[in-house]
Amino acid sequence: MLTLCATFVLRRKGVLSMSKLAPTYKFLDLSDYGRPLGKRFAFQLKNTRFTPVHVTLLFGVAGLIAVYCILHEHFLTAGFFIILKSILDAADGELSRIKNTPSYFGRYLDSVFDLVLNFLFLMSVWYITESSVWLTFLAFLGIQLQGTLYNFYYVILRNNSVGGDATSKIFEDTPPKALAGETQKKVNTIFRIYKMTYSVFDKTIYWLDKNASNVKVFPKWFMTMISVYGLGFQLLIIACMLPLQLKEFIIPFFIMYTFILVIFIGIRKMYIQ
Repeated sequence: MLTLCATFVLRRKGVLSMSKLAPTYKFLDLSDYGRPLGKRFAFQLKNTRFTPVHVTLLFGVAGLIAVYCILHEHFLTAGFFIILKSILDAADGELSRIKNTPSYFGRYLDSVFDLVLNFLFLMSVWYITESSVWLTFLAFLGIQLQGTLYNFYYVILRNNSVGGDATSKIFEDTPPKALAGETQKKVNTIFRIYKMTYSVFDKTIYWLDKNASNVKVFPKWFMTMISVYGLGFQLLIIACMLPLQLKEFIIPFFIMYTFILVIFIGIRKMYIQ
């Protein structure tokens, strides 16, 4: 199975400080705007009892508050908590690196929370706009495919580039061995949930671009372009559209936004071998 939604890298003790990419391959990631504040927040927790999983739970709470605000049409506040969720989403991985406490349980929990919150964000928009529930579900599928495509190319880049981190694998069929501080049973359980929720998106993207893993290095301009499909950028769009009173356009926007996926894959196949 493709490990496409691993947005941060698990590193074993002593290797945790490595970067995801060597400086030569780093690119402007438009979806990663929350990382600078996320790093600062994680640093403040360095000498506390807070763990990365605690921060993951915290971004889940921030997301639920945003859902509540959307349902009650407090759109500016909802936008704030959506962006806060993105910052905390970056902070859990940073805290893991700072404390040298990698966790497979935390990694998969992060991804599952992302999917659940994406669904709740769109369902709350559906509720206040009385849009079609089927179009809402279609928009949800679109958002997940968009994020999966971005993460697919990003994981390939990290694995294939010289000096890049190869800890996150492109293909993964079995639960990983539990790391220190976590039980194998918990890792197996969360891995099964992850596979159940993400496998259809993983397999769809792989079917659309089977030869992408043969690419040695994706150009920086391409990775920056594809980063508009990253989760952080998707949430930024929602956070901006809500207070601008564009709530009726959120669901149709993400349906149409998905069609750009064909263009991105076409560019990859034609120009990046």
